[in-house]
Amino acid sequence: MKPFQPFYNMVSPLSEKTWADILPLFHQRNLLAGEFFVKEQEIATEIAFLETGVVRAYFTNESGNEYNKQFFVAPSSIGAYTSLLTKKPNRIAQQALTDCVIWSCKFSDLTAFYEKHHDLERLARKIAEHYFLEKEKKELEIVLLEATQRYQLFQQEFPTLEQRISQYHIASYLGITATQLSRIRRKLANKS
Repeated sequence: MKPFQPFYNMVSPLSEKTWADILPLFHQRNLLAGEFFVKEQEIATEIAFLETGVVRAYFTNESGNEYNKQFFVAPSSIGAYTSLLTKKPNRIAQQALTDCVIWSCKFSDLTAFYEKHHDLERLARKIAEHYFLEKEKKELEIVLLEATQRYQLFQQEFPTLEQRISQYHIASYLGITATQLSRIRRKLANKS
């Protein structure tokens, strides 16, 4: 049994026949901290299961400033979904923040089984729905919550991440500067 089977079966169970057809598509590999799963302006072709580690999805504006859109903490799925669907250059890079173990496959090879295995298509839909809900939640938080509230929410959602990645990445994810994050952390520390 591959390490991703229980994870995906919890999202939406796949039959033994479906697993038998798709398991040969996946290959294990390592991403070292700093390496990219998919780069900006690259046309994405693969998706992966993140077995261990942390990956960030980020974009860079015209001034060269980076904005972290999402953190993927194992176990999780990773992939530049918009580029995979449109076959256009990727705008949001995905980079390992820690050493990672991933199981990747060609997206087109996997989707070729959708007609044959409707349980696989259902799993893909549920994963897409999950990331849609996450995206909407983050958009609302950025607009409706104060920076301190966003930071506290980050701590609840990613309880171990703060010790594993730099403050710069956390601040970027929260839509604030590293200096603002330091002030928020100091203020909260003084309250406790």
